[in-house]
Amino acid sequence: MNSLGRVLLISLMLAVAGVTACSKKSTTDEPLAPGNNSGQQLQQADGGATSQGQTKLFKGTIGNNLGLQMKLMREGERLAGSYFYEKVGTRIDLRGTIDPNGKLTLDEFDTAGKQTGAFHGNWKTEETGLVVITGNWKAPNSNKQTPFSLQEEPIEFSSGVEVVTRRINENNKKLKYEIDAEYPQLNGSGSPNYEKFNQTIRNLVTKKVAGFKADMASNAVDTELELPAESANSDLHIGYNIELAKDDLISVMLVVGSYSAGAAHPNSYSEVVNFDLGNGKLLNLSDLFQPGSKYLPALAAYCIADLKKQGKAKGEESMLDDEWIQRGAGPEAENYESWTIGKRGLGIVFDAYQVAAYAAGPQHVFVPYSALKDILKPDGPLAQFVK
Repeated sequence: MNSLGRVLLISLMLAVAGVTACSKKSTTDEPLAPGNNSGQQLQQADGGATSQGQTKLFKGTIGNNLGLQMKLMREGERLAGSYFYEKVGTRIDLRGTIDPNGKLTLDEFDTAGKQTGAFHGNWKTEETGLVVITGNWKAPNSNKQTPFSLQEEPIEFSSGVEVVTRRINENNKKLKYEIDAEYPQLNGSGSPNYEKFNQTIRNLVTKKVAGFKADMASNAVDTELELPAESANSDLHIGYNIELAKDDLISVMLVVGSYSAGAAHPNSYSEVVNFDLGNGKLLNLSDLFQPGSKYLPALAAYCIADLKKQGKAKGEESMLDDEWIQRGAGPEAENYESWTIGKRGLGIVFDAYQVAAYAAGPQHVFVPYSALKDILKPDGPLAQFVK
């Protein structure tokens, strides 16, 4: 499997964008402005309601794993905003429309006002309350279509704080490895606890990069072995999704993908940073629940039932096995280390091999707060979301 194939496999499995590594280590800042949630309620494309002048931020991929970020303001049927390719950083203006069924068209324009392409897709609100946009992009006067996928990032800081993306890119030709890592940082006036978050996630990512480099150096003798060209190089890719970002709380999912030269397939897994910005500390899963409550059995019961339901829905195509599910989603703490906070519920990720074969990829379960409200801590970090 060549390097591009490995990267594409990881992105399809984990839905996290990456970009091709550069020859020199560098960092870049790409700000994402906070959303504006005030205004009159208007009919939303696929049901529900959206606010007049509401700004939404999206992150995703186009084509063969090319990362992009988009900012859109929606007023009724009108859409306007901009986007940029993460590898380039130049913002491109967007204007378009959306119909009552969620079908949208976004025309893009260069700095001279000339149309350079158009996004055609569908706007859909998921069970989590977040919007997903999928479709195809094409250039003017061309029939070739390039698929794209965008996931809303719920960033709602009220104090002018921005989220910027920092990158570590390195290509070591001697040791035959590539590193492409990205992670979020909070930028702007805010609580000193914001810097505690920055340091926490920065240390986590840089430690993983340092560990990978140390492994590559210690295995340097192996680089002299004769391997097929498609499996002769190693790589490390780290991407992230912001699941929630408010003045007092931020939840980030990191996805780590790596390949070691000569291996049969890449290795991939998730890690989370759920941070209490009000008190300046990392959150443990137990911090969300009342002392003495049986939260692990409650989570396990919901997740096992949901995973089995997902398996039945997929029919013969499903790789979910009941016995594997019982073991990998049972009420043990190690099975519930990968969790994120949303406005409507917890997101639980079961990494590859945990509840299904590697080929099935990671499995996801959304646990609504309504299923947990009796055991959630009434004065805890989730109290603001539970009515």
